[in-house]
Parts: sequence; structure tokens; C-alpha cells
Amino acid sequence: MRLLKVATCNLNQWAMDFDCNMKNIKESISRAKEVGATIRLGPELEITGYGCEDHFLELDTVTHAWECLKELLLGDWTEGIFCSFGMPVIKGSERYNCQVLCLNRKIVMIRPKMWLANDGNYRELRWFTAWKQKDHLEDFLLPIEISESLSQSTVPFGYGYIQFLDTAVAAEVCEELFSPIPPHAELALNGVEVFMNASGSHHQLRKLDLRLRAFIGATHTRGGVYMYSNQQGCDGGRLYYDGCSCIVVNGDMVAQGSQFSVKDVELVVAQIDLDAVASLRGSISSFQEQASCKPRVSSVAVPYKLCQSFNLQMSLSSPIKIQYHSPVEEIAYGPGCWLWDYLRRSGASGFLLPLSGGADSSSVAAIVGCMCQLVVKEIANGDEQVKADAIRIGHYTDGHFPTDSKEFAKRIFYTIFMGSENSSDATRTRAKVLADEIGSWHLDVSIDGVVSSLLSLFQTLTGKRPRYKVDGGSNIENLGLQNIQARIRMVLAFMLASLLPWVHNKPGFYLVLGSSNVDEGLRGYLTKYDCSAADINPIGSISKQDLRTFLKWAAIHLGYSSLAEVEAAPPTAELEPIRSDYSQLDEVDMGMTYEELSVYGRMRKIFRCGPVSMFKNLCYRWGAKLTPAEVADKVKHFFKYYSINRHKMTVLTPSYHAESYSPEDNRFDLRQFLYNARWPYQFRKIDEFVDNLNGDKVTITNQENADVTSNGGMGVVAAGSGNPRAGF
Repeated sequence: MRLLKVATCNLNQWAMDFDCNMKNIKESISRAKEVGATIRLGPELEITGYGCEDHFLELDTVTHAWECLKELLLGDWTEGIFCSFGMPVIKGSERYNCQVLCLNRKIVMIRPKMWLANDGNYRELRWFTAWKQKDHLEDFLLPIEISESLSQSTVPFGYGYIQFLDTAVAAEVCEELFSPIPPHAELALNGVEVFMNASGSHHQLRKLDLRLRAFIGATHTRGGVYMYSNQQGCDGGRLYYDGCSCIVVNGDMVAQGSQFSVKDVELVVAQIDLDAVASLRGSISSFQEQASCKPRVSSVAVPYKLCQSFNLQMSLSSPIKIQYHSPVEEIAYGPGCWLWDYLRRSGASGFLLPLSGGADSSSVAAIVGCMCQLVVKEIANGDEQVKADAIRIGHYTDGHFPTDSKEFAKRIFYTIFMGSENSSDATRTRAKVLADEIGSWHLDVSIDGVVSSLLSLFQTLTGKRPRYKVDGGSNIENLGLQNIQARIRMVLAFMLASLLPWVHNKPGFYLVLGSSNVDEGLRGYLTKYDCSAADINPIGSISKQDLRTFLKWAAIHLGYSSLAEVEAAPPTAELEPIRSDYSQLDEVDMGMTYEELSVYGRMRKIFRCGPVSMFKNLCYRWGAKLTPAEVADKVKHFFKYYSINRHKMTVLTPSYHAESYSPEDNRFDLRQFLYNARWPYQFRKIDEFVDNLNGDKVTITNQENADVTSNGGMGVVAAGSGNPRAGF
């Protein structure tokens, strides 16, 4: 038997904070050594942090990475343990994303990444070059200060593997696993038994299964040990890296780390018999045949043993059941952990949330409450770093620390109901009850006086006073009156966030939380610079449908029972007067349902449909209920208001990334913000198709596919007049 103990880890790194990153790296190595592991794998670019972005273009960043690596190698950190460290390396005039493989205070090999992530949220080709020389290893001349310190002048650089006396180990970096021809296939045929995948993979709802299936598939038919390490946390941007570091053996998961956590370091360990890998490979005829005529991959020989022989004191890891969170749990824990990292690293003393009693702001409040619960739970589990952060943020003294989530929330969370004459007693009550359940410091204020003052000023300037539509005013007047209320709330929120800590003799400031969802952003159903304009937004990339499902779950599992009533209430902005024959509703204002918006969003972004393609697809998917002319009207209505309001995405509050059809303009959904909203050519083509179809209903030929794509989103509502909450 060849018994091997390996360790991978989740690390909560912070881009450009080398002290923080080194502390976590060292702690992970120490823990790996304590349990007797002989291989330690860390996340991609762990020394600098993955999210440095254009800081990677600075020579200082690369220099500091080498300085940190030198510190690790001059100490005893790599003594007796094979370590893989992620950092940028400049070779010649090119910059590479590398795994630096080290053992016994020496660099054994530098492995540059060959296939770079360059879609969605990833822009690696902006900062790095892909390594293309697969057929040989090159000598890399180490920087002079590193060379002198290590008494090592050169190191093998390129694509290859490490041949130890008792096994072969290779790196496969993040995106390479998901490429059409992944390196592990070729490496396995060359005898590599242990694969180390250092990753910087972010959370996205319902994404984890795709990732884990790739690890399992990599070793299911060709055998091997697949180690995966990932960052976990907010490293300074919109993404939450969702950990789940794991170890897979011959297609079976044997160790799995958490997906969401407020801890800085989590070690994942497994004990493996490598003879099981050799046995599986020897039993697969096709593997044997392909290995006999394989293309050769370069290797570096290291005269060192990683394995132990038969030893009853070392038990073997058995297959485990893979742990998945439901989407509603992902909504609670992912943004909750992201908020905690942002709070403790920003220097703020807490959060302030305009709480309207509606679904969106109540979801944000529940997520903050969940964050408080996670923090208190981790303190109870003995995490000293979480405890120290909570004591500092909550301003505890005399040895006290959080033991109750509601008490902790009272210290760090303000909620404010900013009501007007258009607000209902029901939403005011729901906001108050939810605040009490969570434990926030709750305020109830009226903005009518401020609104009246502004209208009086406007009347003095112009001689006119606008009226709501229900009182005989025009669409322009109606929209302007709604926007005044929304923007006053934004100004008041920021004023209170900066001054309330002073009022309560607390140092620092509070971060204002936004609460617009992904569907409202896509449609532009929000006022520019209203309460959606905040410091950060934990739900800006989550759909209304998912949020309503989350509210039902949170009412039970987070203990905030009033959320059930919030979820049952029809969505309304409450910006217009309530009359016996009129009540403002979001879906009527928008001229489409939230379910339909999710369909439009997925087709526009995920399936890359323009107006004509979307029309054609929806004729099949909705043809059982709508005529082509009706489908055309819906598609035109969506694209009209999407393009009119696209400019709002340029100032959208930085939001937690969770959904693959997010319209976020900063880096994920890159499009113009000035459109010809009439779409003359595209809409004319749609009209031509409608004419050719003669208004006949389309027979759905793939009912199952139609149901999945439409999510049942066939509710039809009357098109709203104008575009409420769409003002510049």
C-alpha cells in the first residue's frame, strides 16, 4: 500500500493585502503539518489574492509576491511538505498566472496557466498571457534577490509534472479543468496520480453541482486523486468565492469543505491509498491501450517520498455524500458571508437599511439577520478571529462579546421606515415587526414635510404644482412626484448613516444597503439615485421569484415569521396615492410579470438572444397561449424599456453577483447605455415574421423544454402607462 495524506483548503484572501494573505497561508500550512499531510494545496493566486485586477499590471504586485514567497521558503513552512502557491510571475516580457511548486525550502517547478478564464466575470487575458509551449520545460532564471536567498538560480518552468519516488503529481489550474481537452486526461496517461487544482471560483446560484461533477468526471473513468482548493469570501469586489475545497478519489468524494463560512481558514484533509488508483487504471482496457501510445509530457524528478507504507494508525478516507445547499440557503449564506467580509474590512461600524416592509428590503434585512446568526454561531464554535472582529465592530468592552444574534444586530444594524402619505399601515407594521424579530435599531420617520418643502420651492420657481395621475395630473407629473419621494429617501439614508453613530456615541460610519433585485435592474424599474443607490446591495443579482421563495424559507428557518406575510403581499412601490378604486402594483406599472422578466433576462444574457431571436424562441415556448402578434408585443415592450433604462446600470450600486443573467454594467454585462429604443430594423423584422405567420398560434413541439425555459411565466398584465420609476 502507498498511503498518502493530502490537505487542501478554503482561504479568505483579500486582494493586495499581503499580510492578511500570508497569515492565512501560514495557518493552513501549520494545520496541514499538524495532521501529517505531505501535500498542501492553496487557491489560485493566493499570495496576491485573485481579485487584484489591474493591480496585476503593476510591477510592485509581482515583486511583493516574490518577497512573500521568499519568506515562506526561508522559513520552515515547506520543510517536509510539498506546497503549491499561486502568484503572478513575469518571464521575459510576459506575465503568467502561475502555481509555484515548492518542497524543503526549494522551488521545484513553476507551472504557468495554459487556458485562461476570459468570460463572464473573468478577464484574465487582460492581465496574463496563456502558456503555449506544451512540448518542453524551460529554465527560468529566478529574480536575483530570490536566487541569492535560496542559493538556487534556475527552476523548470512550463507544462509538466513532478515525479516523486513513489508517485507523480501535477497541477491543473482552475479553468483548465473546464476546457474542451483538459490537461488531466493527458497527464493521467503519463502516470500522474495526484492532480492539484488551485482555483478562484465565485458563487453563482445553482452552480456548485456543475463544478463538482467536473472533479468527479476527471477521475471516474481514468482514476486518480483530484484535489481542489478555492478562495472563500469577498476579496474586495462584487464576487463571493464560495470555497467548497474538496478531494475526490476515483470518482468518489472523500472530503468536502464548506461552501459558505465566516472563517478565514478551513483545512480539508484526506488519507488515500494510491494503489487503489493504480488498480482502477489497470482494470480499464481502453486506458491501458491509450497509455501505451500517449504523447509524452515533460517531468521533473524529485528524489523524495510522499507516501507511507501499510500503517494501521492511518485510517483511509471513505466516500461521503456530497453536501449541497438549496438555492434559498445559498441566498441566505452567500450574501450574508459577503456582507460580513465587507463590513469587517471596510472600517464601518454597521449597516443602515431603508426598510419599506416590501419583499426586497425585507430580504436584505433577513440576510443581515442571518449574518448575525452566523457570526454568533462561529464565535460559539471558538473562532477567535471572528470573535475579535465582532468585538471591534460591535464596540464590546470589559471582555464581553456577542452571544445573541438579536443583541449583536442591535449594535450594528439600523433599519428605517421612511413613510409618506402614500404608505400603508400594513407595510409600516411589517417593517416594525421584522425589525423587532431581527433585533435592529428601528426608526419610523415621515418624509412628507421634506416632499412638501421641495414642491413649494418648485411652485415658487415655476408657478406650477404637479399632481398625481389619480388626481388629474399627467404621466410626467406623476413620475416626477414619485421620483421626488424616492430620491429624498436616498439622501436621508446617507445622512443618517453618517450621523446616527455620532448621535449614539459610536465611532465610525454605517454602510447604506440597497435592495433592488436583478429583474428591476434589467427592466429599469427603479429611480436613478433613489434608495437603490447605496454603498452595496446583497440582492442586486437575485431574481424576484427566488427572493419570494427565500422569504418563505427564512420565515421558518431563520425564525423571522413575519416574512411569510411580507411574501404574500403584492409587490408595490407605494409612491402613488391609494384610492378605493386604485392601488399601485409593480407588475402593472412594468407591463410585465416578474416571471416574464426572468425569462427575458435569461434569453437575453444566457442564450444571447436579440429581439428577433427572442421573438422566435418565445413563439415556440409561449405559442400554446399567445399568438405571434401577442408574443411580438411582449418582446417589443421589454426591449423598449430595457434600452430606455440601460443608462441606470452605469450607476448601479455594487451588488453581490449571484445570477447568470445579471445586467450589471461594470464587468459582467458589457453593453452600450445609449440605444435607439425604437429598434427600427429588429422590430420591423419581427413584424414581417408576424405577417407571414398570419397570426396563427404556434404548436409547441417540445413541451418539456418550453416549461423549463418559461418557468411558467405566462401571467399577462395590462401594460402600464408611461414608465414609473424610470426617471433620469
